[in-house]
Amino acid sequence: MSSEVEARAYPGWPLLVLDIVLFVAAGWLFYWMARQSSLGTQLPLGYLIPLDILLLIAAVLIAIGFFVIEPNGSKVVLLFGSYKGTVKQAGFHWWNPFMVRRPVSLRARTLNGEKLKVNDLAGNPVEIAAVVVWRVHDTFKAMFEVDRYEQYVDMQSETAVRHLASSYPYDADDDTLSLRRNADDVSKNLQAELQDRLARAGVEVMEARLSHLAYAPEIAGAMLRRQQASAIIAARQRIVEGAVGMVEMALDRLDEYGKLKLDDERKASMISNLLVVLCSEHAAQPVVNAGTLYP
Repeated sequence: MSSEVEARAYPGWPLLVLDIVLFVAAGWLFYWMARQSSLGTQLPLGYLIPLDILLLIAAVLIAIGFFVIEPNGSKVVLLFGSYKGTVKQAGFHWWNPFMVRRPVSLRARTLNGEKLKVNDLAGNPVEIAAVVVWRVHDTFKAMFEVDRYEQYVDMQSETAVRHLASSYPYDADDDTLSLRRNADDVSKNLQAELQDRLARAGVEVMEARLSHLAYAPEIAGAMLRRQQASAIIAARQRIVEGAVGMVEMALDRLDEYGKLKLDDERKASMISNLLVVLCSEHAAQPVVNAGTLYP
């Protein structure tokens, strides 16, 4: 057997009534024998004493077989080391008192991973952490395929996060998947890898997301300046593209009107002035030329 088998236990309340009756009967029989002995009555003690002992043993064995299961809880049942099934139905139950019952919670649990320092795909040290929501869905695998399944989930989650961080760059300028820009896609890949790793332990990964992502302190300053430089370059490119388009539009409009004829030198001067005005970070200070461009 290599997978979970759901078992059904007996209802506990009827057997509880029977157990109470047996305890009362054993106690009453002992009291009756003691009273009759005090009165000097001859009793067949060779039969009554074993009967009283049997009643008491039966009551104790029945009492041992009672157990309770809470909602989203379960009991893995073993008989002399042999797996007999898993009881998942919530309530008050009774089963063979010689069976060992091990509790396994089926509730969702959250693993808040610690911050790990890992090198990304480009070799840059980054700090990364993840939050994993998981639950047990196969109690047999959780109990018998791995040792201490909670610790197994913890260790495998850390391994998966390390592998994930080393498989992607922190950031990328092209369409390559990166940890910072494609967090949703990276989280889905993390969940798929975790599910593959934890299937051996009968664990279902319900959600996995990055909870922390940053450059390591030793390179954080340099990388921040790099990001700022990239942002400035991108902004400058947009400004230059817009300025060139505006200058081109101005020259085309002047040509359409046809009232102002400009030679190449005047066009070059106007283009230079317009680009300086449009691309400058500060407000332009106009200079009025009352003369001519020619000597």
